[in-house]
Amino acid sequence: MTELRTHADLETLERLVTERWSCRAFLTDEVPHEHIVTLLSLAQHAPSWCNTQPWEVYVTEGPATERFRDGLLAHATAQGPNLQPDVPMPRPVDYTGVHLQRRREAGWQLYQAVGVTRGDREASARQALKNFELFGAPHAVVITVDASQGSYGVLDTGVYVANFLLAAAALGLGAVPQAALATYSPFVRDFFDVPEDRSVLLGISFGWPDRNHSANSYRTSRANLEEAVHWVSG
Repeated sequence: MTELRTHADLETLERLVTERWSCRAFLTDEVPHEHIVTLLSLAQHAPSWCNTQPWEVYVTEGPATERFRDGLLAHATAQGPNLQPDVPMPRPVDYTGVHLQRRREAGWQLYQAVGVTRGDREASARQALKNFELFGAPHAVVITVDASQGSYGVLDTGVYVANFLLAAAALGLGAVPQAALATYSPFVRDFFDVPEDRSVLLGISFGWPDRNHSANSYRTSRANLEEAVHWVSG
């Protein structure tokens, strides 16, 4: 019988996948450049269809992060909910059944953690704008995909995102994937000079997590295997 890898390998992977969370409050200290290079190098090992590796990313450091943060927040505030993503996103009405239930649960966990009461639209709008403040993170990465590769390019790039998040956790960093950044794609494309043959898929804010902030005080649930797995045998 083929032996499993060592218990230490399994324990490390289990810890990373179960303890990782979406960080929504960061310390101001920048991440050393060499740490970011390690993070990106690990993420680059993501598998992809025919090894096409359709992702290209733009990473901010130093003053560039502040210019991006300030410009994006000003743009989002001025534009309001005038969403212009390169890749179509689900509409609120597209979430039904258990998927709607999970979405609502995650949203209310955040609101309860940061003190937004049910029905307080002004407070919830202020919290939503924190996406465009990058939640105070010292770095952002904008992830783009080759537009010609369609849904499989998006799928492959999603695997890259998972690698990035796990690598960040392994380095002790906090990170939060943000589709919200892609909703203002024209601004993002102009800021980073993204070529026309690439689509802005999402952003990730990252840095050292502020573990004492209320926004980082909760963890979302996961469906059990009975809900997600269908066994077929015989």
